[in-house]
Amino acid sequence: MSAARLERYVLLRTLAGVGAALAVISSVILLGQFVDLSRSIGVRADVSAGDIFGLTLLKSPSVIQLLLPIVFLFGVIGAFSGLNRRSELVAMRAAGVSAWRFIAPAATASFIAGVIAVAAINPVSAALSARFEADRAKIMSNYLGDIPKDIWLRQGDEHTQMVIHAKSRDTVQGEIRLRGVSLFIYQKNKAGQPEFKRRLEAGEAVLRPGFWQLKDVREASAGESSVRSDSLSLRSTLDSEAAVERFASPDAIAFWRLPAAIRLTEQAGFSASGYRLKFQQMLATPVLFTAMAILAAAFSLRLARLGGLAGLAGAGVALGFVVFFFDKFAGALGRADIIPLFAAAWAPAVVALLSGLTLLCYTEDG
Repeated sequence: MSAARLERYVLLRTLAGVGAALAVISSVILLGQFVDLSRSIGVRADVSAGDIFGLTLLKSPSVIQLLLPIVFLFGVIGAFSGLNRRSELVAMRAAGVSAWRFIAPAATASFIAGVIAVAAINPVSAALSARFEADRAKIMSNYLGDIPKDIWLRQGDEHTQMVIHAKSRDTVQGEIRLRGVSLFIYQKNKAGQPEFKRRLEAGEAVLRPGFWQLKDVREASAGESSVRSDSLSLRSTLDSEAAVERFASPDAIAFWRLPAAIRLTEQAGFSASGYRLKFQQMLATPVLFTAMAILAAAFSLRLARLGGLAGLAGAGVALGFVVFFFDKFAGALGRADIIPLFAAAWAPAVVALLSGLTLLCYTEDG
């Protein structure tokens, strides 16, 4: 068998293992989400099982994406353990093929899958999550257990800042509508400090391209009496998608939108550390996927006739879970400003990759 055919065979076995792991984990997630939504939303008499299943399909992709490193861990362990049990790895080594050679296809495929997950799958799952929140809010409208909370927004540029408070919001044909709105407008002085200039009260505010359209407005400047008007327009640095992102966690924002979210958040005077951490974590995702694949392969190379393969594979699974939770723990430390954001995002992936390479060197080269 030529080297190219050998690598292609290992790649196909790896993809089959990852596909099987993805199918099993996705099924478990779908079932868990369906049960959870049935408990929280199924109390409504007018909500059918079809509605709950539709919400499940919208919410599950974001959870599946979160567990993709575990999917690659299980999938690669399953693929290489199968090759080992059938003595195919023994035959490869007897033919003079290095472990580095037949692990390379799995590592390369994992890296490419990580790039695809960040560039394509993440934006889709973020859009589905936004759709889930909108559909869930529509279903739970006027339900006592889901009373809408006050809304706070902030926007700004080099010269002004605006704090917006509203009693409620909804989205109509892609437009953000706020009701019971108070707007506090500040202007930066020469020292860069914001100074209060005026306050506006409006019955409704609609976010249109480039501006807020206010209705039933009462305006009051510092030291002056209030002025009423039927409508008023104010320039806005937000678009509908950016405004929705203000209500969402960093995990619900698509990768390609994160740089803009960081810029707008910092312009408005808020800390963008959560968005910056998420952006760095997404950049590190391909490295984390590769590390999981190498760890899984390294723990599956022990010859089956020597025994202990199942225990070694179990140790690989345990180590993979340690890496996964280490990634989440480092992220929590980064969000709390205990460690630098760059270190919080990249340390788990780099440590896992170096651990896998070290183990592979020890296993292959003694």
